[in-house]
Amino acid sequence: MRVNKKYSCLPAEEKGIHIINIRAIEDIGYDQHESTLLNSLSKNPDADCKYGLYFRDGKRKVDYILVYHYKKSSAGKTLARRAQQNDASVRSTKQDQPLPGKGVQLELGESEPHMDYHEDDKRFRREEYEGNLVEAGLELERDEDTKIHGIGFVKIHAPWNVLCREAEFLKLKMPTKKMYQINQTHGLLKKINSVIQKITEPIQPKVAEHKPQTVKRLSYPFSREKQHLFDLSDKDSFFDSKTRSTIVYEILKRTTCTKAKYSMGITSLLANGVYSAAYPLHDGDYEGENVEPNDRKLLCEEWASYGVFYKYQPIDLVRKYFGEKIGLYFAWLGVYTQMLIPASIVGIIVFLYGCATVDENIPSMEMCDQRNNITMCPLCDKTCSYWKMSSACATARASHLFDNPATVFFSVFMALWAATFMEHWKRKQMRLNYRWDLTGFEEEEDHPRAEYEAKVLEKSLRKEHKHKETDKEKLTWKDRFPAYLTNFVGIIFMVGLTFAIVFGVIIYRISTAAALAISSTPSGRSSVRVTVTATAVIINLVVIIILDEVYGCIARWLTQIEVPKTDKNFEERLIFKAFLLKFVNAYTPIFYVAFFKGRFVGRPGDYVYIFHSFRMEECAPGGCLMELCIQLSIIMLGKQLIQNNLFEIGIPKMKKFIRYLKLKRRRSLDHEEHMKKKQRYEVDYNLEPFAGLTPEYMEMIIQFGFVTLFVASFPLAPLFALLNNIIEIRLDAKKFVTELRRPVAVRAKDIGIWYNILRGIGKLAVIINAFVISFTSDFIPRLVYLYMYSENGTMHGFVNHTLSSFNVSDFQAGTAPNDPLDLGYEVQICRYKDYREPPWSENKYDISKDFWAVLAARLAFVIVFQNLVMFMSEFVDWIIPDIPKDISQQIHKEKVLMVEVFMREEQGKLQMLETWKDKDRKKGENCNNHSPRLSRSRSGSLSSCHSYPLDV
Repeated sequence: MRVNKKYSCLPAEEKGIHIINIRAIEDIGYDQHESTLLNSLSKNPDADCKYGLYFRDGKRKVDYILVYHYKKSSAGKTLARRAQQNDASVRSTKQDQPLPGKGVQLELGESEPHMDYHEDDKRFRREEYEGNLVEAGLELERDEDTKIHGIGFVKIHAPWNVLCREAEFLKLKMPTKKMYQINQTHGLLKKINSVIQKITEPIQPKVAEHKPQTVKRLSYPFSREKQHLFDLSDKDSFFDSKTRSTIVYEILKRTTCTKAKYSMGITSLLANGVYSAAYPLHDGDYEGENVEPNDRKLLCEEWASYGVFYKYQPIDLVRKYFGEKIGLYFAWLGVYTQMLIPASIVGIIVFLYGCATVDENIPSMEMCDQRNNITMCPLCDKTCSYWKMSSACATARASHLFDNPATVFFSVFMALWAATFMEHWKRKQMRLNYRWDLTGFEEEEDHPRAEYEAKVLEKSLRKEHKHKETDKEKLTWKDRFPAYLTNFVGIIFMVGLTFAIVFGVIIYRISTAAALAISSTPSGRSSVRVTVTATAVIINLVVIIILDEVYGCIARWLTQIEVPKTDKNFEERLIFKAFLLKFVNAYTPIFYVAFFKGRFVGRPGDYVYIFHSFRMEECAPGGCLMELCIQLSIIMLGKQLIQNNLFEIGIPKMKKFIRYLKLKRRRSLDHEEHMKKKQRYEVDYNLEPFAGLTPEYMEMIIQFGFVTLFVASFPLAPLFALLNNIIEIRLDAKKFVTELRRPVAVRAKDIGIWYNILRGIGKLAVIINAFVISFTSDFIPRLVYLYMYSENGTMHGFVNHTLSSFNVSDFQAGTAPNDPLDLGYEVQICRYKDYREPPWSENKYDISKDFWAVLAARLAFVIVFQNLVMFMSEFVDWIIPDIPKDISQQIHKEKVLMVEVFMREEQGKLQMLETWKDKDRKKGENCNNHSPRLSRSRSGSLSSCHSYPLDV
């Protein structure tokens, strides 16, 4: 199929392109070789093209692939079979043949069956779009003879002149010939750095890009007028594969297909099914025998392998292969994982301190002492009986592991750790910006999304129908108001659904506790609280995992109906909605246990009931902190194990297997075709499409919340996060290298909106930890008792101080225990945890003065803790500069050197002009000194003298 034939099959009126104009483009000298759209079969397809990495000539590299579905007719298959029998290559064409006449079209139309309108429309759009790509300077080659039946591939190559033009448009910084020395440390710092390098040498990846550099090339935005500044000795490698695919993608986005008044770029064509996929190729295979060395294979060996989990990541090579945006994600993940190491060490020390001092903790010893003979009030009405406080000994001892003075220190430490982590990342980000030549880079407004253009077109057509003259249309808030209203109602409904599910789990806990309390066995009664807590947390975990997936889909749908203009706006709005819903989903059960459970119980004889039958549940005698720890640990570990790891491994494998079965079902039964090795673009087509970095960031941000928000109740959270991230880095790396199609490289100088979310979580963590320490734990009541009520300055008597007394004769009718003699003796006074007046007081069961003293101390602690830690965090933020000193010096040095280069260039131009003027002046003097006898030749000499400057 020739290019001209391709256009001749579509009437000019329908396409909006005149055939003679296309012929004229070729006649004025447009390179025939560069504007060819090659097609069909080849005799030896794998001889020179390295299995699809190059065009059939083996010289032009494939920079991008477009994939489309087509239907083969029976006549077409017969013609293809005859072509194979006659050894005729249809893949390469000759452009010097004339345009096909109408008779040829008629013959083809008679031989082929009539296709449906939608297929014809898609084919016409593809032909027009590919013709526009050819006019933009790209070179195309089509391949429909593949192992995947019904799938066609269009290979795209960007020649040198197109790469130069687009690099100038995109203002890509490219390395120049000028090299300069990077400032090195001196003295003691140099010795320390050399020692660190020797120590860390075994954990450095074995890639050239990771080695420390002493010299760096000066970079400058590419310009065709200043090509002499750049090192163009090897034009094939000057633009790497990442840059080439980025340039081609920019052309694909802005090249339009204007059929039926619809301006369509590649995103619109993909959304409408004209093309089924578009992606750049991987560099080659990453495993197998006789595999040529390539960056993908190197990444698989030194990065995407679990055997190198202890090594640093080759971030520069990741950036070289996947682009700056993905490189920044993995750099951030690496910095976060490194910073978790000191947090994990301190958390382990705090936990070990709790283990070491558990036998010395006086309150837990008093609770475990059976000689105290403290009788507690029933935990539920009628079916529950009185119980001994010593039966909760194990819970009290376990609570001390996480509820001790060291946890307060750890909360302060983690708040400062979060601030230090953010500052450390900002400095690391600036180093990467300098190393990757992103200093001064500003993101430009992206092309409008396909859905936005469709909405604008629909709006303009409506106004045209009403005979209104309109300028260039755009969507206003009035157009988006129904979507905004749907978003608001939808988010409120989803948040309400989460609260309703948590409320349902509360009802389950209350009803299950009452049902288990009927058990006649003492062992069953003693394990009621543990059984109810464990099963409720597992239910919460399952619901959280399910709703996470549901909320992700709902957030995407809510964002789509808003119709954001650009991909950046779409991503930011999607991130905000998804984070809000998933944050509420993940932390609502934890917030309930931390701040609401046991706060609205009431007292014996006057309990608070739900639906007039279910009594609100209470905290354990040791406090709710232990239950908060169980809740946090199970949800955090469950999400990391099931959702982050098993889902990430299992779902892509399952999708790949299903895709393999579909392709196997559609594959031709021809044995020779079956045994043929697949081309690179066929192998990559079977990989999973890249879905963006939002899911990767989201799971890490939620984990960051688990590590910082409730760290006072679970000091081991940083340790489990560290262990998860060590696996997560290699898991994500393996997924990107082996499971996903190669994403288009996107330039970015920061992690975007995620940084603001991290800062917000860090600020919120200070407030939440302050409330956890003051209201959830017993830290403040212990301090108040120690300094206000203790007779001997010790904690002896603290447990008795926190318990109030209740006369069993004051039970409401029908709420007293059915078996009051279950303990073997008659109970007259039972105890419950609260600060209330005793029954023999005038104001019996009223809140006592001790309650107000403890409440005042708790509020004072929140204010002092919050302001102190906030001040310390801001101080850390202020004292650590955002830009490292050496990087700021190097950036300044680059500017000075660039000015020197241009000044030297200007001086060279001036000297050259002066030299030409001197030559012109000397030539004129020689002409004036000629003899009169040479008058006939003088005029010619003079004319040649005067023409000399023009020649120059």
